Amino acid sequence: MSLPPYGYANDLHRSGAPQGMRARIARGMGQLGLLLMPALVVSTPVNLLPFGLLLLASTLLVPGLLWDARRDAGPTVKVLALLMLAVLVGGVVSMLLFEHGFRDVDNRSRFFVMPWIALWVCALDLRLRWLWRGALVGLVLVFVLSLRQVLGGAPRAELFTNAIVLADIVVMLLVLALFCRPHGVRGWAWGLPALALGCAALVLTGSRGALLALLAVFLVMALSLRWRTLRLRLLILAAMLGVAGVALVAVPELRQQVRLTELHNDVRRLEHGDTDSSAGARVERLQVAWDTFVDHPLTGVGVGHFDTAMQRLPECRDNPMEPRCHLGHAHNDLAEWGATQGAPGALLLLAVYGVPLWLFLWLHRRSGRSTFRGPAAAGVMIVVSYILCGLTQSMFAHQITASFYASIVGALAGLSRLEALRHQRRLSTAAAPDAA
Repeated sequence: MSLPPYGYANDLHRSGAPQGMRARIARGMGQLGLLLMPALVVSTPVNLLPFGLLLLASTLLVPGLLWDARRDAGPTVKVLALLMLAVLVGGVVSMLLFEHGFRDVDNRSRFFVMPWIALWVCALDLRLRWLWRGALVGLVLVFVLSLRQVLGGAPRAELFTNAIVLADIVVMLLVLALFCRPHGVRGWAWGLPALALGCAALVLTGSRGALLALLAVFLVMALSLRWRTLRLRLLILAAMLGVAGVALVAVPELRQQVRLTELHNDVRRLEHGDTDSSAGARVERLQVAWDTFVDHPLTGVGVGHFDTAMQRLPECRDNPMEPRCHLGHAHNDLAEWGATQGAPGALLLLAVYGVPLWLFLWLHRRSGRSTFRGPAAAGVMIVVSYILCGLTQSMFAHQITASFYASIVGALAGLSRLEALRHQRRLSTAAAPDAA
């Protein structure tokens, strides 16, 4: 069977459904891919592999469709393509300067799929509801598997990654579940269970770094809901946070699970100059990153080689087996990019977060939505959550968080562009009778 003719992408967006067997199969694969991306990202050891295979297979099935869609997807894909090129060039330059292997910049190469996925979503006219369903499935799977792991004797839920990465991804799934809700679906009926599952899974991970991002999600939800008055919504949010705080203090098991006692001990040790703790190691690595940036302001020490910077510490030089000298990253995004790529790396990180944030805000203004919901709003919150999680974690030093950022930003950008195009067409259709 032949491929759809050129110009088909515009017909697809007008009709809302692909025509032709190959196009319909490709679209079905695309919808399944959107569902599996959040559903399996941390709940299975294969992570994003099924999504990647469906992305590749559906692209090869109808390449002409993607080629035609470049006109409708144009501005969005161009912006993401420029960002992708900047990240890849930065990684390659660092690799050449320090003669490191491709493995060191492998996580940065994940940005290659960002514009591809945005174009793919536009070409196949994929629907937001599949991404939302996948987020709900993902939250259920993560909670069930995490509970099983902790009840089985594990101190913290880690599943197929580590506890910090798991907690960060749980926040992202929660963002998708709350902000990508389709029209006609009751918010409280699905939002409250999603919140409960997400919060419970976060507690089981014992990670504190994602709590600030979770608080930001709560705050934006309270500010954007159309229910009662803003004052009442904020009071309810404050009451919920107060109840949660009392529960953490009053219940020893809960306090131990979220490691509040450990944090208190870490702070006390840090006050006495002991940095051999979770909080102390982070402070120590920030100092190392700053000193490294001052010494190598233009190049850093090379992507993926923060452990080289740690050798400036006497403890790391004298004891090569010291665990905290071999964590592989700075546990902070800005510290990581600045220490490993210098000032260009710090500026590149600002672009990695700033460009998608600007793009999603721009697309949201053109979505026709009167509330802060939809794919563009979800994109804004994904970027904000990554920024906040990046205060205590190097988000692009891990394969899962790096791949998920590139994939979800691309998908949400494509979905946001489709929504903006549909709104423009509604306005044009409404204006046509008046003009006549």
